[in-house]
Amino acid sequence: MSKRSDKTPQLLYVAKLGRTVGLRGDMKLHIISDFPEQFVPGASFTTDKNLTVSIDNVNIKQGTVHIEGCNSPEEAKRLVNAELYTTYEATREQCKLAEGEFFWFDIVGCEVFENGQRLGRVKEIERIAAYDYLSIETDEELIASGESRKFLLPYQKPFIIEVDIESRRIATAGALDILQAS
Repeated sequence: MSKRSDKTPQLLYVAKLGRTVGLRGDMKLHIISDFPEQFVPGASFTTDKNLTVSIDNVNIKQGTVHIEGCNSPEEAKRLVNAELYTTYEATREQCKLAEGEFFWFDIVGCEVFENGQRLGRVKEIERIAAYDYLSIETDEELIASGESRKFLLPYQKPFIIEVDIESRRIATAGALDILQAS
């Protein structure tokens, strides 16, 4: 374990360490990422306790992890409830996406359009049950005309027509109707 540098890049919250398990200092690993493949021996993460930790061993099926340098329950207890973070760059390198898939951090901030009209900007993505929803902050002109300040748009067909990460634009269908019903 080592202290984090003061020049920390943007970080993504990917997991939380839980209680200790067994006599070797293993810990429960609560993954909140869609990419468990990034939790491999040798992978390093930054914690909310201002430390950098490296994985020595992991068992995704059992949900346990062994952190380098934590060889007893007493040593591991210092990290109980620590949140694990990784960088955007490390995520791009370690996590492979299928065609037409995007990282949430690439979608947040995109402008949302329907038939050439700007509806707003993606503020965040919310997972409700098994579906993802874009939380959109409505365009000021639409708010001035009486529309809601924000609305949720299902991130699925037929609502999402095209996502262009390069130009930071999302083309939609039916989003205006959802906004007006909000």
